[in-house]
Amino acid sequence: MMQLRLSRTAVLIAAIGFAAAPELTNIAANTAYAQEAMRPEIGRIVQSAGELFKAKKYKDALAKIHEADSVGGKTVNENFTIERMRLSIASAANDNDTVIRSAETIISAGKLPSKDQLQMIQVLANAYFKAGNYAKASQWYSRYYADGGTDPSLRPYMIQAMNQGGDSAKAMKEVMNDLAADEKAGRTPSLSNLEFYANAALKQKDMAGYTTALEKLVAYHGKKEYWVNLLNNVERKPGYSERLKLDLYRLKLALGQVSKTSDYMDSSLMAIQAGYPGEATKIIDAGYKAGALGAGNDAERHKRLRDMAAKAVDEATKAAATAEADAKQAKDGNALVSLGFAAATSGKAQQGIAMMEEGIKKGGLKHPEDAKLHLGIAQLQSGKKQEAIKTLKSVQGKDGVADLARYWVLYAGQK
Repeated sequence: MMQLRLSRTAVLIAAIGFAAAPELTNIAANTAYAQEAMRPEIGRIVQSAGELFKAKKYKDALAKIHEADSVGGKTVNENFTIERMRLSIASAANDNDTVIRSAETIISAGKLPSKDQLQMIQVLANAYFKAGNYAKASQWYSRYYADGGTDPSLRPYMIQAMNQGGDSAKAMKEVMNDLAADEKAGRTPSLSNLEFYANAALKQKDMAGYTTALEKLVAYHGKKEYWVNLLNNVERKPGYSERLKLDLYRLKLALGQVSKTSDYMDSSLMAIQAGYPGEATKIIDAGYKAGALGAGNDAERHKRLRDMAAKAVDEATKAAATAEADAKQAKDGNALVSLGFAAATSGKAQQGIAMMEEGIKKGGLKHPEDAKLHLGIAQLQSGKKQEAIKTLKSVQGKDGVADLARYWVLYAGQK
């Protein structure tokens, strides 16, 4: 089952920056917020550090600005100016610990305009995240938004910080708020939020929530691994009916998820036994094309299966007229639906769909929802996408058939 991997945090750390850390490289820029001039002994240190900074000698510049710490009796404005310079140099030197110390000093001074103050809070939150101090990072990201920050790109960091810092309940609340806002605004939910939702639901054994998250991951970020988890989850769902095994294979085949020799053989044999030899032939041909059939010690067995399917197609073709006449005379529509699907999967889409529609209308079906599922699949495979979606959306049931119909709709939306 899919879980939110540690690599997600690693990716965030790799992408994180120090936001808009002021790059103050000269005395004039550093004293922009000061209300009094710096003393010469401090000014010389700042000037020298600025020149080293411009020359990209960041470690030397940092060592130089640290010399100001030994000067006694510094004013509030001198300290403020030194810390702004120190933070800029430390950021360039990738000295995260120094960035944290300077940013905290600058923020606590309260001398920056509100916009710059928010940027500095962002710098501090990012630095704590990068340092792996997630509790502190969470605190400062929350402060950023509480003070009026609006940058949405910080929310994944804040949520991860909350979760990694031990407050998973608060992180989940923020994720659900984001997902609700995305849904209301018609936006695509973020990958990180949906993965978080899926993982949290799985940990809490909330399988309904886990399924919902997987469905959204497939719908908005249709990667192969999400489909694999979603379809595997269908079989684990309470009440799932084994009669849908071939239907599950059909969707896996459409998604390119069948690769094992045993799966090609099992699904094609099921299709023959269900009365769909034309479909079985297509599955077998796909297996040969993929190299899963026709090679190795069982190559002769694969050939026998292929011959069996061909023989079944021949027999069905010879009996088609009689079988259709008998189906039309039957009291119920079961035979019409089955013959129609067999025709549709053999390449006779228009004829097959018409028979299936006639059978469904006739009624008395053993599995009416299965019939609608098969009609939707036939319509989709024949290029009638909108009709297929309408049909598939009408499928109901708690045994897995409605789930499969819904996933065919998701698949149709990605084609």
